[in-house]
Amino acid sequence: MPAAQPTSSDVSGFSTLPKPLASRLNKLGLFREADLVLHLPLRYEDETQVSPIAGAPLGVSAQVEGVVLSCEVGFRPRRQLVARIADETGELTLRFLNFYPSQQKQLAEGTRVRVFGEIRGGFFGDEMVHPRVKTVREGEALPAALTPVYPTTAGLAQSALRKLIDRAMKQISLADLLPEALRKSLRLPEFERSVRALHHPQPGMSITALEDRTHPAWRRIKFEELLAQQLSLRKAYAARRARRAPVLRGSGALSGPLLASLPFALTGAQQRAVDEIARDLGTPHPMQRLLQGDVGSGKTIVAALAMLQAAEAGWQAALMAPTEILAEQHFRKLDAWLTPLGIKVAWLAGSQKKKAREAALAMLASGEALLAVGTHALIEDPVAFPKLGLAVVDEQHRFGVRQRLALREKYEGSDSPLPHMLMMSATPIPRTLAMSFYADLDVSVLDELPPGRTPIVTKLVADTRRDDVVARVRDACREGRQAYWVCPLIEETEGGGDSGRGGKGRDREALQLQTAVETCERLTAELPELRVGLVHGRLKADEKAAVMDGFIRNEVQVLVATTVIEVGVDVPNASLMVIEHAERFGLAQLHQLRGRVGRGAAASACILIYSQPLSQTGRARLKVIYENTDGFVIAQEDLRLRGPGEFIGARQSGSALLRYADLEADADLVEAARTAAEELLARQPAAAAAILERWHGGRSEYLKA
Repeated sequence: MPAAQPTSSDVSGFSTLPKPLASRLNKLGLFREADLVLHLPLRYEDETQVSPIAGAPLGVSAQVEGVVLSCEVGFRPRRQLVARIADETGELTLRFLNFYPSQQKQLAEGTRVRVFGEIRGGFFGDEMVHPRVKTVREGEALPAALTPVYPTTAGLAQSALRKLIDRAMKQISLADLLPEALRKSLRLPEFERSVRALHHPQPGMSITALEDRTHPAWRRIKFEELLAQQLSLRKAYAARRARRAPVLRGSGALSGPLLASLPFALTGAQQRAVDEIARDLGTPHPMQRLLQGDVGSGKTIVAALAMLQAAEAGWQAALMAPTEILAEQHFRKLDAWLTPLGIKVAWLAGSQKKKAREAALAMLASGEALLAVGTHALIEDPVAFPKLGLAVVDEQHRFGVRQRLALREKYEGSDSPLPHMLMMSATPIPRTLAMSFYADLDVSVLDELPPGRTPIVTKLVADTRRDDVVARVRDACREGRQAYWVCPLIEETEGGGDSGRGGKGRDREALQLQTAVETCERLTAELPELRVGLVHGRLKADEKAAVMDGFIRNEVQVLVATTVIEVGVDVPNASLMVIEHAERFGLAQLHQLRGRVGRGAAASACILIYSQPLSQTGRARLKVIYENTDGFVIAQEDLRLRGPGEFIGARQSGSALLRYADLEADADLVEAARTAAEELLARQPAAAAAILERWHGGRSEYLKA
């Protein structure tokens, strides 16, 4: 049966609403009547029954009805409105710490009211604080359905939002857009039945199933949301395939000598990834491939071979990394590998001296340098690539979509072929996440480690045994090895705000820096026979480079650091990683930090120091990292514990994180949506377009990078 098409009312905006109201709706991501229908409740309140005042349960939300006995403004201990109501079973105090004159009028003596809220014991008997109050007539009918509570914003009352949603439900088509055969095969209820059930659930429906989103109506909505996402991503993929890209066919003139000079052979996984990338680069369509692999799986050499393929074809390639330490690590490796081949690699970073920067810019602009490595400095205005054929982005989830696109767009000219793009991630992407948010990418996986990598022993140690850890560091360094000591992340309660954002974030960063300085001073005093270095985000680039060089040459035995060393640091002689307050770190960070050791032949260990009492989440994270060394397993657990945001970063452009579907709980729906999207686009494009219109409307920007 063909899917129904959207009606004209499906795409109507809020032109009839006052501008302030429309603006508040826009803040919620609501721009059309259809968006209101898909703005579903967070929870529900049961106003379908009234409890007698004397029998109303304590500590849970309940509705009672009574007549106002008194209402007055009190001033002790602070200004407040206090009313007393009564029914035939007892009396109840209503207390409002913030109130308007209209509320005082509403609670005039003798008025019959229904109040909804949580009853608790007070100094003068049972009371409700800030209940919802409704004036009623005696015997007035009760609502027939549970009352929905929606996500809202300041200045937009629940009552107003409910009216707008109810109006939208009457005005736009709720026709089923899924082909009937597909809907029945997945045992999903009809769309209209589902949204009506979620907006106005009838008495007897399980509030638990509604609120934990396991009800069949929720499954229908979640499937269609996932399907719209898949359709959007597949269309993005098709649109990109329609663009031109330079055909970069490698001759082997550069990659052959490089491979011959390496002291190691590629693993099977590396060779497979190299072949997949080489095949894509040789096509006239822009490659958009994600190269993912665990810590130490050898992504850099794969990227280097891809960049050399571009150079062999006479085109330029650029590699962008999120931190200067990581970018410089890449530059050093590429420079050491490629300079003997006669290839010049330009280096660009924000901390560069003017003369060095101008020289690098000139090399790129003239085409003298075929390869460039740098931080976000690569995408700043003066940087020009006359022939950019390949853009490589490392730790891609740390960049916003605009930054990634800016690198690709450095090759000027609207009619120019679009450069190929290779994105790399050392945070393995769980399968369900790859199928959903990364469905527009081709993915290469490095699922084996190069031979010679030493297994890392992970130990959990309470902070009361910190002296034992210091002794362990001393012993390791006496044996000629080196150690990292990572300082804790500062929690919001200590520093406030999000790190790096605004004043509070800067306070938090300053506090973390202070902790690192104090830790360095303490370890210097405790380990006088060793040289202790300190590296953090606020060090000047030359100072940071000097400390890192000292550590690489074993002139510094213990490196105290903030998480700036999370990625990109490769010192094979370092065999011990100590992480203080490990319970404050995410699983991905712990795994990345642990991966800084075990890079040589020596037995390596990672000591996670934790503080008691551990939260349930902190305990769960430490258990996962202690029991697992496989980054893919850890990533799956991280997805379960924290959701997809950590993996995706600022990837979305015009398509928000999933509002309703849960990638862990709804993995079967992800699979089904992926299959259905391909089927609809191939055989029923009109149905696909209608579903996209319902969920994304005319404002949908397909994910580009």
